[in-house]
Amino acid sequence: MSVRPRITFARQVLILQVGVVVVVAVLGYGLVAWMLDGRLRDQYGQRALTVARSVAADPRVAAAVAAGDPGGLVQDRAERVRARTGALFVVVTDNRGLRLSHPNPLELGRHVSTDPSDALAGREVVRVERGTLGLSARGKVPLYGPDGRILGEVSVGFDARAIDRELGRVLREMSLFVAGAVLLGVVASVAIGRRLKRQTLGLEPYELVELVHEREAVLHGVGEGVVAVDAAGRIAVCNDEASRLLGVALERGAAAGGLAAEGTLRDVLTGRRDAANLFVTAGERVLVVNRREVRRHRRDLGAVITLRDRTDLETLARELDSVSTLFDALRAQRHEYANRLHTLSGLLQLGHSEEAADYVGTLMEDAARRAPAPDNLPDPLSDPYLRAFLSAKSAVAAEKGVRLDIGAGSYVPGRVADPLDVTTVVGNLVDNAVEAARLGRRRPARVEVELLGDGRDLHATVTDSGDGLPDGLRDAVFDDGVSTRDTAGGRSRGLGLGLARRTARARGGDVTFVDAGTGGPAGCGAVAVARLPGVLGAEAMR
Repeated sequence: MSVRPRITFARQVLILQVGVVVVVAVLGYGLVAWMLDGRLRDQYGQRALTVARSVAADPRVAAAVAAGDPGGLVQDRAERVRARTGALFVVVTDNRGLRLSHPNPLELGRHVSTDPSDALAGREVVRVERGTLGLSARGKVPLYGPDGRILGEVSVGFDARAIDRELGRVLREMSLFVAGAVLLGVVASVAIGRRLKRQTLGLEPYELVELVHEREAVLHGVGEGVVAVDAAGRIAVCNDEASRLLGVALERGAAAGGLAAEGTLRDVLTGRRDAANLFVTAGERVLVVNRREVRRHRRDLGAVITLRDRTDLETLARELDSVSTLFDALRAQRHEYANRLHTLSGLLQLGHSEEAADYVGTLMEDAARRAPAPDNLPDPLSDPYLRAFLSAKSAVAAEKGVRLDIGAGSYVPGRVADPLDVTTVVGNLVDNAVEAARLGRRRPARVEVELLGDGRDLHATVTDSGDGLPDGLRDAVFDDGVSTRDTAGGRSRGLGLGLARRTARARGGDVTFVDAGTGGPAGCGAVAVARLPGVLGAEAMR
């Protein structure tokens, strides 16, 4: 069981984002302040160095230092330069480090407070040091005489407090920018948090995890196949049952149209056709398909397709229909046989034995004419599966008032290697032909089946005496849901012919309807032709 957190995920994200923005802003502010402070100090030091060089380049200053500055020229020149440049001090010393100029006249003649050895050794120096006037950025240069001899040094300094004031001014301006950036980051974080909450429908992450687990449990626990497609027709969700029923491996993101061959099922998957308890075939399976469009806030989110396996139920329904037909036929025969037995009993009771014997002979001839036994089938059909199958179909057709004949040109040597495909294809064609003959206007109602073996291939032609196929249905009749008649409730099923064609094409064969004038005798209704490669045993080739 999940534990509900004290703080919602959206608020946690907001706090984290605000914290990151503040930390980044503070670190950036500190880094810029540190870099700016170093740069300002360097700039002030270079400025001091430039002023010191200009003073050292003055030949009158060098001459006065060489003479010991008897008239105070050095002090005068230094103070003028300090006033013009705004420097804290301009100090000129002799080669012993004794001051010849200083803002404080009391310091004249005294040794400088900082080490002058670098400048007196001929090196220019930029430093931040503390002297008698406080902390300052200093530039020190050697003072050369006309002969190139070092006479002393020139040291110029700028007050470090001026650097701090400049740094403070820049940092105050930058603080406004940092504050604006932090405010913008907080506003953006709030907006992101609200958008995240809208996109997750206000659900917390632990609730989303629970939903995913529940969805997986439901999808893989139901007995139906479930395929969800997005608005672009790509697979978004699927379960194992859907993969089993469709006979393909379903991959998320794949096109839904690739899950089925051309036909009704593909039209349903791609959205070209709606489906509400629609019966379709997928391979050898009979499926009930439903499609529901999904919309939220007027936005098309895709559709959910459910698949239910009704293969066994369809088989049982057909068997039940056959049993019901046979039951009705047996009940009718019971009355018919009861009447015949009453007639025979009356003839015997009245002593008309010769008439009774003739009557019994007539009944036997009529029974043999109505339902031929398996032994009466043509000898060229040597396979027991075919003989038993056609004998049973003859009996069922006779119960419906249709005569089923085996064509004189039938010849199938050897045994059937794949009786399931043969009975699926030929059985559906015969059932369709028997119904067409029964409902047709021509009488007597007849169906003729002609089977021909060609090596390991089987060719079948089924002709009926019905009214034929309506215009435009010769190819459409093989589609799922298309039929020439209505089933109970006024809903057309139309699965048998489609299943027969798919079974034949899976073996490289086909099932088609041809013109009656070219494929069957004159005056017939529809002529179905089937080719089943490789269904006969190897002995059929000898």
